[in-house]
Formats: sequence, structure tokens, C-alpha cells
Amino acid sequence: MKKRHWLAILALSMTCGGALAGTGHDHGPKHGGVAREVKSITYELVARGDSLTLHVSDHGKPVSTAGAKAEVALYTGNEKTVVALEPAGDNRMAATGSFKVGVGVRAALSVTLAGKPQARANYNLK
Repeated sequence: MKKRHWLAILALSMTCGGALAGTGHDHGPKHGGVAREVKSITYELVARGDSLTLHVSDHGKPVSTAGAKAEVALYTGNEKTVVALEPAGDNRMAATGSFKVGVGVRAALSVTLAGKPQARANYNLK
């Protein structure tokens, strides 16, 4: 009889697990960029030829970038370009200029939000 109970519990847990896994944890890109999560904060980098924009959120809720400091190092082949990002309202940081972006370009982000320790994230741009 005990064996039946364990089999029933096992079967039930296998069917319910997928429905419950990841509930409330969608850390994917929301603005067309590439997203990385560091200590529950999601950093989405949107890289375009004329701008770099960083969107910051915590479980989908905007995180203020007031007083934050950030820089992105773009690596294209043997070339490295370091760009400072400035707060651009609400939960964004941005820089404008002319940037080499696209497939094969890597980006290394270093960001310090007000009252938080420094966070680092690496991206492979698309």
C-alpha cells in the first residue's frame, strides 16, 4: 500500500512541476536587447549603431537608475571601445554615438546602482 502512495505522489509531482516552475521569474528581454540577471536584478542591454541603452528591473518592476554609474566595454575582434552610460530616466541608462554592434560583438557591463554593490555582466550581441 505504501508503494502505491509513493507512486501517486511521484506522478502528481511530475505533472505539476512544469506548471509551477519559474512562476514570476521571467527575466527575458522586454525591449529587444539581451538580458542578464545578477543578484535578482535584470540588466537588458539594447545595442544599436547609434545608441546603447540599459534597462534595469527587479522581477519585472523598474529599478531607479538615479545616481547610478555604468560603463560598457564593446569588443569587436581585437578592438575595444569603452562607453560610459548615464541615467536616462526611470530605469534606463544610455549613451549615444557611433558603435560597432551586431553578431560577434561582445559587451562587458559594469554597473553600480545607488546603495548597491557593483555588478558585472557579459553579453554576446545579436
